[in-house]
Amino acid sequence: MSAGAQLSVTDQRRLARHPVDHPVIAEHHSRGDMRMHIANISANGFMIDDAQDVARGDRVVVRLPVIGRIEAYCIWSRDNRAGFQFERIIRVDDFLSLIDTLQPNPRLRRLR
Repeated sequence: MSAGAQLSVTDQRRLARHPVDHPVIAEHHSRGDMRMHIANISANGFMIDDAQDVARGDRVVVRLPVIGRIEAYCIWSRDNRAGFQFERIIRVDDFLSLIDTLQPNPRLRRLR
């Protein structure tokens, strides 16, 4: 009998992603400040659609409304897109406030 679920990054990606249109300036340890455009976000991470010099394993710090500064690392990169996982999961109430701030049009928000 199993002792419990052993979640992997792939399993965590099943959380609902919310479409957003949010430019950020990310702090990279060796490249300095980098402009990024967040296309969707979840409580575990986000995807950018303008990844030119981003590679798997890169760590960045971004500043998000409601959440503040949070570290994230690149878990995949393909073409001009890249997915980042937050170093911690965002609390549900903070995440809902973040979505309300980033996506003010209620018709574009996913059902909760």
